[in-house]
Amino acid sequence: MGAEDTGGGGLPASSSSSNPRRTGGSQSIARGANTQGYDEQSPLLNNDANNVHGEVDDSQVKKSIWYLLILTISIGGLQIAWSVELSNGSPYLLSLGLSKSLMALVWIAGPLTGTLVQPYVGMLSDNCRLPMGKRKPFMIGGSIATILSLLFLAWAKEIVGGAARLMGFDPESKDVKTTTIVVAVIGVYVLDFAINTVQASIRAFIVDCAPAHQQESANAMASRITGFGNIVGYIAGYVDLTRHLGFLGKTQFQILCAIACFALALTVFVSTAFIKERDPRLDGPAKKEQQGVFSFFFTIFKSIKRLPPQIKRVCEVQFCAWVGFFPLLFYTSSYIGEIYVEPYLQANPHMSPEQLNKLYEQATRIGTFALLINSIVSLLTNVFLPFFIAPTYDSQPVTGIPGESPAGYYDSDEDEKPSWLDKLAIPGLTLKRAWFLSLLLFAGCMFATLFVRTVKAATVLVGLVGITWAMTLWAPWAIISAEISRRDALIRAQKMRLAAARANNDGTADDEEEEIDQAGVILGIHNMAIAAPQIIATVGSSIIFKLWQKPRGTPGDHSISIVFALGGACVLIASFFVAKIKDDASMPADVMIEAEQGRSGTEEAPERRPLSRRKSTKDQLPRATQARATLTRHKSFGGAEMH
Repeated sequence: MGAEDTGGGGLPASSSSSNPRRTGGSQSIARGANTQGYDEQSPLLNNDANNVHGEVDDSQVKKSIWYLLILTISIGGLQIAWSVELSNGSPYLLSLGLSKSLMALVWIAGPLTGTLVQPYVGMLSDNCRLPMGKRKPFMIGGSIATILSLLFLAWAKEIVGGAARLMGFDPESKDVKTTTIVVAVIGVYVLDFAINTVQASIRAFIVDCAPAHQQESANAMASRITGFGNIVGYIAGYVDLTRHLGFLGKTQFQILCAIACFALALTVFVSTAFIKERDPRLDGPAKKEQQGVFSFFFTIFKSIKRLPPQIKRVCEVQFCAWVGFFPLLFYTSSYIGEIYVEPYLQANPHMSPEQLNKLYEQATRIGTFALLINSIVSLLTNVFLPFFIAPTYDSQPVTGIPGESPAGYYDSDEDEKPSWLDKLAIPGLTLKRAWFLSLLLFAGCMFATLFVRTVKAATVLVGLVGITWAMTLWAPWAIISAEISRRDALIRAQKMRLAAARANNDGTADDEEEEIDQAGVILGIHNMAIAAPQIIATVGSSIIFKLWQKPRGTPGDHSISIVFALGGACVLIASFFVAKIKDDASMPADVMIEAEQGRSGTEEAPERRPLSRRKSTKDQLPRATQARATLTRHKSFGGAEMH
């Protein structure tokens, strides 16, 4: 294999690999060791250590803003498809004749498939050894399945009606309508299965291809693109597309699905075509284990027990929070719509079915507009809020290049002049604290839905929780991704040290290695913490709707507000779990230094001036220089390299 088969992708890094001062020595972290012709100096301290079996591992070299953009753009296309289902799925199913209580049970498809599919896809992709990469096959296959299921769902009525005519049935009969509902529900399950496959592979793709010190920036970029995808999807849902793009379909939902299919296909093509995954065959053969159902659950439970503490804490927060987030995702447009139609129903309680359909169609567009405001607020939060938050988890990987300040140690002579962007950071406002405050905001807004009775006020509430949504798409993923990336760097360093030891001791070194879960499995478990509580929320919502909902077209239905308020209480509980999350890096800096430099306990370490135990959290982070890591983060957030 040549050097072109490895590394972070097909786009150039923003810093030259020939300049160790710019790369921070991150190329010294390689994925293997050349056991032949081994230099007595630690390969991690050797500038030629990058050459491993003829490969150059540039996975830890700083990437440009364009690289991060193309790396994460596929999640924007997926979000457009997701926003179509969120904003128009419930009204579409209601228009087919499905009741609210049954509709709530239909949406259990998302969390159910998320709980099972994402961890399984993560495990399969971790063990994938195709030359094109671990994640790309699942991104492409899942995208094809998503496109087909979207089209099937949008044209379910026409498909069932056409089949009924061929068999001599009346398309308007009750049996055919019931069959249409059943087919549409099946389409929802297939769609959620496909979407979860794509999402699991894209998230792992980002973790694998972004360097450790840019994980926070990469996930912030993914959050911004997600917000942009939401905006595109909701703008399309708010506009009367049948008037402008009638050639794509007869109904608003059909046209939206067609647009979503095109966006998903285009963005996934861009990411998979221009970002080069590291050849997974370099990691050696896949684990020889059964991939059956029982083996899957055994592997997942075993992985949950050995989750790193930091990731386990994030999962605890997500489990409580998503009981409250889930109802807002699926019932916002219906909630705004119920408020919108209330005065019309009071003025004319005996509307014809045609009048009701027209009124609720307009109500759906009004509800989609509220979601649009939510997405705009979320995007603005993702763009501007990072300037005011002290970088916490985007730590520079440890370095062994001579002349570079070692990780975990501070040298004022090495510090570069702080950027003016550094001055915007609010002292004490860490990513964790911003996440905590956003959860409190969400809980307050959900409690307020019990008392709000105007469309404008309800739209303001939905817009405000866009701040929470932005933090939810950013904070947990940044914390987990940084943890995974640091652990992966440490594992690669340890493997090189073992290989070096075997070379020095004629192969007598202990070959036993601790089993460590890869990104796919860990992200899958995190998604289980997101998806499992959604099942609780779905069942609870169904019970509440059964007790308090009123027939369609009847004024005074506030059942959705009750669901929102109970969800707010769960999010309030989640906010207290955030306090357990650490602001500093979870991996001890001295451990990473020792692993990278390949020192044993008896070797003499170079003399360094350690950080004071009283220094701030920012100073304690394992980064080569604080200013360089901060500038890296701000360039990503501010788009400085795009001008």
